[in-house]
Amino acid sequence: MKSVVYFCKDLRPESVLNLYKQLGKELTGRVAIKVHSGEEGNPNFLRPEFWKPVVDFVGGTIVECNTAYEGARNTTDRHKRLLKKHGWSDMYPVDLLDAQGPDLVLPIPDGQVIKQNFVGKDLEHYDSALVLSHFKGHPMGGFGGALKQLSIGFASSYGKAYIHGVGNPDNFWDRDQDQFLASMADAASAVAQYFGGNAAYINVMKNLSVDCDCCGATAKLPCMGDVGILASLDPVAIDQACVDLVYASNDPGKADLIARMESRHGVYILEVAEKLGIGSRDYELVGV
Repeated sequence: MKSVVYFCKDLRPESVLNLYKQLGKELTGRVAIKVHSGEEGNPNFLRPEFWKPVVDFVGGTIVECNTAYEGARNTTDRHKRLLKKHGWSDMYPVDLLDAQGPDLVLPIPDGQVIKQNFVGKDLEHYDSALVLSHFKGHPMGGFGGALKQLSIGFASSYGKAYIHGVGNPDNFWDRDQDQFLASMADAASAVAQYFGGNAAYINVMKNLSVDCDCCGATAKLPCMGDVGILASLDPVAIDQACVDLVYASNDPGKADLIARMESRHGVYILEVAEKLGIGSRDYELVGV
């Protein structure tokens, strides 16, 4: 059967909650709500207020991990200060998963290029996950959505370097592009399997820049108009649907985002993730 992806064009915070309810999925136990906290100076990340209805409804904890590059989120102290500056820790309970080591190591026996994934150790405190993603371009992956959140997002600072370096953290910048994308897919599969079927995914196609929210003040402004909100229980299907909606758009600005995705061979992460069995690129888009 095709995976179901729900879609609406209404970009109000209340619509995020409505689409979550469409999934009919109760996230049980302690819920990790993964967001992107936004790099210092980034103009495009989705603010904590935008997610409030669905976060309040689910009643989980906002989770994040430190970065592996220079910036305002690469140490625990810096990241905590920015989480407060951006309003996250004032509005919600927040858990910086890798604030203290050692990392939790998830095995990837069927991984295409890496066989283990280093995530923030506090992940072991959670039973289910709501993955809230801002779909947009990415300077290294081509695009970022649910699969990027599962992989780079849940990875510790060391784990991010490990994924980027395809198993060699010292090779962060100089590696084969397809191997990097496969490494991300491998890591995503480890987290998806960790939660089993107890996870849900929401992608928001708003502020569609060619750059990620991990870029600071240098991030490019949106290149095309907002598209809408998507929700699914399948991380591969929801990212594939977002990519397809970009291509199907009548907005001439889509050319920049498509160029970014194609120049990085972004679709390859979808191909590998599907082979790993964590989702399907075959989906049904259901309007709400």
